[in-house]
Amino acid sequence: MAKSNADRSAKAAAKRKERGEEEIRLHCLTGTRQALAELMAWSGIEEQGEAITLMIHHLHGLGPGGALPLLTPPPHKYVIPENVSRKLKLAFDREALRINHDE
Repeated sequence: MAKSNADRSAKAAAKRKERGEEEIRLHCLTGTRQALAELMAWSGIEEQGEAITLMIHHLHGLGPGGALPLLTPPPHKYVIPENVSRKLKLAFDREALRINHDE
């Protein structure tokens, strides 16, 4: 008699538990997903889990000196758009005039 889906699932779950396998979930934005897709295409890897696992092991293999620079987030730079800058300048000038007028 063939095994049921429940039997196969139970066997797979037992095997994962025996091996110490643990699920890691990754929620990411479009840019991160696109970067992962490109990395996978460049290397010919089809499974996301395989690509992420390989990246973790290769990064770990670099040791602290090699891995830490790659794990440092890039500085977030915010550039105030010109139209916002202009409006802030106008508001500042108006407020300065008001304060001078009140004195």
